[in-house]
Amino acid sequence: MSAKTARQKWLPALPILDWGRRYNQDKLTGDLLAAVIVTLMLIPQSLAYAMLAGLPPEVGLYTSIAPLVLYAIFGSSRVLAVGPVAVVSLMTATAIGDHAVAGSQAYWAIAITLAFLSGAMLFIMGILRLGFLANFLSHPVISGFISAAGLLIAAGQLKILLGVSYMGVTANGDNFFAQMASLAQQIPHIHALTFTVGTLTLIFLLSIRIGLKPLLTRLGMSPKTATTLARIGPVVAIVATIFLTYIFQWQTQGLKIVGSIPQGLPPFSMPLWDLSLWKELALPALLISIVGFVESISVGQTLAAKKRQRIEPDQELVALGASNLSASFTGGFPVTGGFARSVVNFDAGARTPAAGVFTAIGIALAALFLTPMLFYLPQATLSATIIIAVLSLVDFSILKKTWRYSKSDFAAAIITLLVTLIINVEIGLLVGISVSLALYLYRTSRPHIATVGMVPGTEHFRNVLRHDVLVSPKLVSLRVDGSLYFANVRALEDSVNEAVATHPQLQHLVLQCSAINDVDASALESLEAINQRLSDAGIALHLSEVKGPVMDKLQQTDFLRDLSGQIFLTHYQAIHELVPEIQR
Repeated sequence: MSAKTARQKWLPALPILDWGRRYNQDKLTGDLLAAVIVTLMLIPQSLAYAMLAGLPPEVGLYTSIAPLVLYAIFGSSRVLAVGPVAVVSLMTATAIGDHAVAGSQAYWAIAITLAFLSGAMLFIMGILRLGFLANFLSHPVISGFISAAGLLIAAGQLKILLGVSYMGVTANGDNFFAQMASLAQQIPHIHALTFTVGTLTLIFLLSIRIGLKPLLTRLGMSPKTATTLARIGPVVAIVATIFLTYIFQWQTQGLKIVGSIPQGLPPFSMPLWDLSLWKELALPALLISIVGFVESISVGQTLAAKKRQRIEPDQELVALGASNLSASFTGGFPVTGGFARSVVNFDAGARTPAAGVFTAIGIALAALFLTPMLFYLPQATLSATIIIAVLSLVDFSILKKTWRYSKSDFAAAIITLLVTLIINVEIGLLVGISVSLALYLYRTSRPHIATVGMVPGTEHFRNVLRHDVLVSPKLVSLRVDGSLYFANVRALEDSVNEAVATHPQLQHLVLQCSAINDVDASALESLEAINQRLSDAGIALHLSEVKGPVMDKLQQTDFLRDLSGQIFLTHYQAIHELVPEIQR
């Protein structure tokens, strides 16, 4: 490898150089339109998710500027919109909650540090080509985790929606069930005006989400445009409740408002260079990185497939890492690709990541000029916005599907969901990953090993328990349906021992290796032991249909030299040569 090639291997790619060369007026028009729509959607989301993370609302705006620009430079998706998202905001609040008081400068500084650590981890994983690690998070685990996180977020916002925290009464709990029990006890303390504003906003947003698209479609609007307009309902809710609060001065009647939001661009910030704090934040930062990457890559691949484009997972790690690092130096907290805004970006006609740059400009202008208009924004409105957004994440259908199809996947999903609800999001995700891996090891430790025979009149072989096939008392054919490794070699030994014990005339045992993709060191030792025991009993061990990569590894060992039998290209050749009489 040349020095230039080595440098190219470790240096991150710049996709902007690819799509930027072909940028034209047509793409500019599509990107500008998409940016306007996403900006309108992102402003209320940014404010809401910052407050969900325990940070001042303006931090949400800061977090939605630089990350969009950095993603446009490094990202491989043409339409992914990066910024604060609900689940990562909740995980941020959980990670920082034990270190500082929400809303304080110390809390903000730790959030900046968390973004830095998360960004550094993602960037390094991208450089090292570790995108495959996301494969260890199964879909049932992710679905159970996100559903539980959605319920936790909604439960946490209910106290603001009902106004009980404004009466000198709190409705906090250690977990979802404790929160709901505490809220039930505070029903007599509900603040009527807050409850009215929050509930009506909730009903309005729900109606917009469910009914506006069909209505606009019936009026002749295209489904694509109708969907996009339906998604910017929160902007209407915010404008309406700000106007009503200003006119009727509801803040003087106990309605909690956002209040003064500083004008200006994001400040330059630095993470805390505290090694002990880094050690405590390392695990939360890693979990935030993994969850954010999985969510982002899922959204990106789904949208890319619709336009026959391709997402590069390792490049996405680099892009998300750069985005989070930029957030840490511009007063932000961890970000990732958001599902709702990315879909809106796609539906609105975004053609390139330049749409993200234009969106960042729109958010920057909002931070410079529009923040005074948000003074009278009720916090209950933002809570309703969050609740509607996160309830779409709750998907209990995965439980029904996995129960019918795979009990082990059901167990992983339900355990992840319950532990997340009962303890917290970090423990829930860790337990989900552990259960998923443990169940995988359990399943693969018991591979399907079939005794096969020849289908009459063909060269095909099938399970003797399922088909009427030809067999010989002198030969047993075993097909191992899975790779051989340390956890399952004992199962192979047991099958071989059973075959020997139940076939007193046995002279040949053939391992059909068509489904074996790998043989590790433990499995090799086991094969050597099997070969020796069979040889001592006067039985020859043969292999058939060994895959090229497996054969390449075996040829570097003594196993093939000591093999008591032969290696056949096809299983039919083995049967034809060893027991030709069964074909007559």
